[in-house]
Amino acid sequence: MVISTQQSAHADAGAGAEKTAALEAVSATQGGGTVTEIEAQAIAFFRRSVGNWQSRRRYYTLANDQTQEVVSEISIAFLENDHPELAALGERHELTFPMICGVKVTWESTYISPSKKPSIGETVFGIRDDIMYRDRGFATSKPVTANYRFKDDYTMLLRTEYGGSSFEEELKLVGDNYRTRQTIISRAGEEVMIGQYLEKRIS
Repeated sequence: MVISTQQSAHADAGAGAEKTAALEAVSATQGGGTVTEIEAQAIAFFRRSVGNWQSRRRYYTLANDQTQEVVSEISIAFLENDHPELAALGERHELTFPMICGVKVTWESTYISPSKKPSIGETVFGIRDDIMYRDRGFATSKPVTANYRFKDDYTMLLRTEYGGSSFEEELKLVGDNYRTRQTIISRAGEEVMIGQYLEKRIS
């Protein structure tokens, strides 16, 4: 499919407007405080992700070629900078400054293969500067931090390290109704697992 220059310019203009609105909104709630460019990108990205999604994901264990399939119903809620759950998250990380914003994600998952089992849970994360603070990690219940950046206004890249493992993540918004995600897990410099996700907006 070919995207015209006019369509591309329209999309870029929309992303720019979202970032400008994010800058103005957060500056107002913080008494005119400064919001960085990357924080404004994160705010706009999170707001576009709000809603209910169906996620189909597949995890590949590289050492034995084992594949695990999971179907999830995910709900994403935006958290303003003064939300109590962000304050609690800051306390867990022993921060002396407030978050800029955050997101709460709840899920109900069913593992399809190799064995069928349900899973439910929730997680909260917030951002300040170029750091994402999480209440838990992919493979730990302890709070962790990730460094994040943007490839473009629609693609967030994250890197997390703990317990001798590193996690490289990419989240990409595809229009208004789809997201793709990929996670590469490495240990001692060697890739051990790849997770790939396709998420479709339900509402």
